[in-house]
Amino acid sequence: MSDPVNIVTNTAVITDTRSIGAQAEMVNVRIGLPWWRLLARDPLALCSAVWLVFLLVCMLIGPEWLGKAATDIHLRARNAPPGSTEQGWVMILGSDALGRSMLARLVVASRNTLTVAFTSVVLAMVIGGVLGLIAGYVGRGVGNLIMRLSDVVQSFPSLLLAVVVLYMLEPRVANLIIVLAVTRIPSYLRVTRAEVLEIRERGFVDAARAMGGSRTHILWRHVVPIVAPTLLTILTVDFAIVMLSESGLSFLGIGIQPPEITWGLMVAQGRNYLSQAWWLAFFPGLAIMTTTLSANLLSNWLRLVTDPVQRWRLEAPKMAPKTDA
Repeated sequence: MSDPVNIVTNTAVITDTRSIGAQAEMVNVRIGLPWWRLLARDPLALCSAVWLVFLLVCMLIGPEWLGKAATDIHLRARNAPPGSTEQGWVMILGSDALGRSMLARLVVASRNTLTVAFTSVVLAMVIGGVLGLIAGYVGRGVGNLIMRLSDVVQSFPSLLLAVVVLYMLEPRVANLIIVLAVTRIPSYLRVTRAEVLEIRERGFVDAARAMGGSRTHILWRHVVPIVAPTLLTILTVDFAIVMLSESGLSFLGIGIQPPEITWGLMVAQGRNYLSQAWWLAFFPGLAIMTTTLSANLLSNWLRLVTDPVQRWRLEAPKMAPKTDA
């Protein structure tokens, strides 16, 4: 006869196994969800993505649509408060000291602000990523030389370096992009090099090398696809940092110069009217804050999506809260 204790134990094990299997099946059904469904599962990331897409649309078509309204002067509507519509709906956010629409100027300034920030971080990612691949895979001599150059750049405070260079050169858009990109290159370089040093010791890289794969082939086909998600996550974080740096430089008067406008320059122009017209500095400051916050929240979501260890947090089904009978 079978021992009753063993029967109960085996039954419990089978039940637990079936329960675990059922839970695993529920999770596996959701593995491989498309990115837009994963984005919908994170409300904060979804709102951030919607705001950034809205800014992209404003950057692309806004200046052509509201460019004239951003430069038209209405002296009778100087410092008009938000909600004033005597001059049309473009005055819904008020006007500045020359009677120019704040809404139109915010939309037009978005192109300069976002273009400088995005171009700078993409340029820094490409240069830093390539140098990191070389430093991590080629050899010690070249790698040490690249890292020492990175140490030299990183030894200077980024904002101070930008101030000195732009003070010596003409504060044009191209110079601003180059300076901001150079200050962000070391972060991409160091991360890329660290990952390449670990990836090059894996078995699939040794197999590709044994099969006669060249360095370029191995880096492009086997190393870059693994490093790229990390660099994209850093890019979203750096986008917010660079945008704040550009706004700070424009606030100090060594960024983009009038008649071109940026959000930072609008804050600088409105600081003298804080007691009389608070909206001159508030709305561009709010645009800077919401954009940087959205970029940070989206980078956090991107980190979860691209990390296989953390991705399950978005793919796993949400359990309904237990209610007492």
